[in-house]
Amino acid sequence: MKKTIIGIVSKHHETYEKQSTYTFISDDLKQAVFDNGGIAIGILPTEEKINYAGDGWKNNLLKEERENLITQIELCDGIILQGGLETENYESIVAKYCYDNDIPILGICAGQNNVARALGGTTYKISNPEKHNKSFYEYVHSIKINEESKFYKIVNKNKIMVNSIHRRTIENCPMLDKVAFCEDGYPDVIEAKNKKFYMGVRFHPESLYKSDKNMRNIFIKFIECCKEK
Repeated sequence: MKKTIIGIVSKHHETYEKQSTYTFISDDLKQAVFDNGGIAIGILPTEEKINYAGDGWKNNLLKEERENLITQIELCDGIILQGGLETENYESIVAKYCYDNDIPILGICAGQNNVARALGGTTYKISNPEKHNKSFYEYVHSIKINEESKFYKIVNKNKIMVNSIHRRTIENCPMLDKVAFCEDGYPDVIEAKNKKFYMGVRFHPESLYKSDKNMRNIFIKFIECCKEK
């Protein structure tokens, strides 16, 4: 039986004194893919050097770098953008390619920023990080969910509890809808209604899926959608 292949976009890490760099993928995230019916593989940056970028990312890869990146994406049935403190330019390039080609994509935390940035979105630093930059493995606050949204059809609830560990949030997200909010008004879920699955979540479902059915359903429904592709 052919397994559904999910590409997790890797991130860079600089060693002590910046003597060398490594690309990495969250163990919680790759396990969430395996445990919910998918095969996790890594999507690697094709540029030689780290290229950090935020809202001002540029679709400026050299021809061979772009071809090598697209070849990796096309091996996959769907893509996940993981969280992290820094964002690399190529993450938004991946998100834009997925949107243009209707490849299912799930952006988590910083990955939510990048699915928005790919379409001209912007972010800003929240004013109360002490409240929201707290925990991967415990609930921090609730979110209210628009009952007309795709995300509502995943969890079938208009309110759920989530974890929270972030310092930025979405300001504008052209072409996307903000469909779930915390009590401070920050958008915890954004989505594109005109795509099979183009979604970003502010929280970290990979850290709670083993004990929380709502979090598990995010991966189940995402992988099911990827299988249909």
